[in-house]
Amino acid sequence: MLQFAQTCEAIGATTRKLEKTALVAAYLRELLRTAPQNEAAAAVVFLSGRPFPAHQESTLQVGGALLWRAIAQLSGKSEHQLTEIYRRYGDAGAVAGEALPAKPATAGTVTDLTLTMTEVQRAFSAIAAARGPSVKAALLRELLERATPLEAKYIVKIITGDLRIGLKESLVEEAIARVFEAPLGDVKRANMLVGDLGETLRLAAVGKLSDARLRLFHPIGFMLASPVESAEEALSYFQNASVEDKYDGIRAQAHIGDGEVRIFSRTRDEITESFPELPAALAGLSKNAVLDGEIVAWSIDAGASVPAGEPKSPTGRALPFSALQQRLGRKRVSPQLTRDVPIAYLVFDVLYSDGELLLDSPLRDRSGILDDLVASLRTATSATALARTGAHLHGAELSATASANPSQAAFSFAAEELLQATILRAPVSTARDIETLFTAARARGNEGMMIKDLDSAYAAGRRGKSWLKMKRELATLDVVVTAVEYGHGKRIGVLSDYTFAVWDGERLVNIGKAYSGLTDAEIAEMTLWFLAHKIGEQGLRLEVEPVIVVEVAFNNMMRSTRHESGYALRFPRIVRLRPDKRAEDADTIETVKEIFARQHAIP
Repeated sequence: MLQFAQTCEAIGATTRKLEKTALVAAYLRELLRTAPQNEAAAAVVFLSGRPFPAHQESTLQVGGALLWRAIAQLSGKSEHQLTEIYRRYGDAGAVAGEALPAKPATAGTVTDLTLTMTEVQRAFSAIAAARGPSVKAALLRELLERATPLEAKYIVKIITGDLRIGLKESLVEEAIARVFEAPLGDVKRANMLVGDLGETLRLAAVGKLSDARLRLFHPIGFMLASPVESAEEALSYFQNASVEDKYDGIRAQAHIGDGEVRIFSRTRDEITESFPELPAALAGLSKNAVLDGEIVAWSIDAGASVPAGEPKSPTGRALPFSALQQRLGRKRVSPQLTRDVPIAYLVFDVLYSDGELLLDSPLRDRSGILDDLVASLRTATSATALARTGAHLHGAELSATASANPSQAAFSFAAEELLQATILRAPVSTARDIETLFTAARARGNEGMMIKDLDSAYAAGRRGKSWLKMKRELATLDVVVTAVEYGHGKRIGVLSDYTFAVWDGERLVNIGKAYSGLTDAEIAEMTLWFLAHKIGEQGLRLEVEPVIVVEVAFNNMMRSTRHESGYALRFPRIVRLRPDKRAEDADTIETVKEIFARQHAIP
């Protein structure tokens, strides 16, 4: 464990990505040479900042107060002394590293260390299994008491889930590929499927990365779309296009297996409890599967008109994101809320079906498989099952007559099905008249269009030109909040002014500041979060952990020396919080440059 901690110190001391990767690779080679493979398997999991592999549901349930008490008891320092240390570092691990008493020096080799990686791993498992804070506290003190201050520093950092050494999981994957001379793509794919860096290392060690199989109920990366301004631009990337509405909801990945259903957000957090209607609706699927789609607030519009030739039945449509927000982040959803804010899961892709991984299959093939899954669920759902589950799945086709009257284009459902509908096959068209379909989508109240290459594979976790989104609104960016300031007037006591940034390679560069757009309740809630996650303070301005993503709109973009990005936004305002996105999902400086070029292009 000491060698692990020393390696982390060296990694944190450099900002160079290649040097970080080289340090991890050198550490793993030495560990594999001198210790059992299980040591290295545990180490790569810890290097990702987790106490357990990503797929495991175990949690330590060790809060900050329990950690603080353990450090105080073992260090013998006063509350004032510990607080002073925390103010310097803003990190509980660093507090442990400075406050805990030194241990006698070891002989300096792996075999001489009294605390091994697997022993720490077993201690974490025991803490996770323990019931009650007193039992957990005793196990935690026992672990920290055995550790040197430097080891304790990183044990605490792993417990809190953040090493703070600038080491992303992708760099650990690169190190594994380097150590075993394996293709990086094979390492990444194996880790994505099994959700365990330790198991990935074991597979790489025996040259069997290709043996990795999808582990159900472990979410994999979502394929992402790039923005385009026009149909002409979209069709310059590919000709065989699938066209869908772009809904104003949240991406959701549904895992269905042996009667169990779990839903995951784009941040790969489980959100099943927020949408209790969905598992019952999906449980009747005829095959084990992983689906990709959008959860939206859904409204029944009995008075809407439908295109000529379609049944004159009630229609449904997606509501704005603000309606769905009432359902987000809730672990318990009341029956009244499900009635007040009904939701639908609009499924548009399938990643796995009946034991077959479909990521490499072209979209046209995946769409056919998805259609069959939808049909099987619809056929198998009896009236009795419908009444029992309160859910039904119904497919819909985008009308080819939309070009005749785009404002009236709508989706049609049978009345008895619509009242129970929660799972919908996202309507799709292969029509070439994208502009007309875009107008129809906007008339339905949706954000715009998704344009997808029918020949494309599912690029999990990546953004490219195979999926395109056409919104054509005021420009927006997904940005990361890096600093906050106290407001003025009625907002004098809350943190309401947000400085935000985009990615420039591996670092965040500020691009603007906004103070309008959020509700008073949202500002109050975020103030508590920011106060708990500040990493620096300069008067009324607090630097905060770069975790929170917000969507900002703006009228124009200018070059500017005021911000590190080299750009500034004109009249920026916050559109909404994006809890469905992680910091690494925020936009990049390349996107900024593309928007600037489009806005300042000479006609």
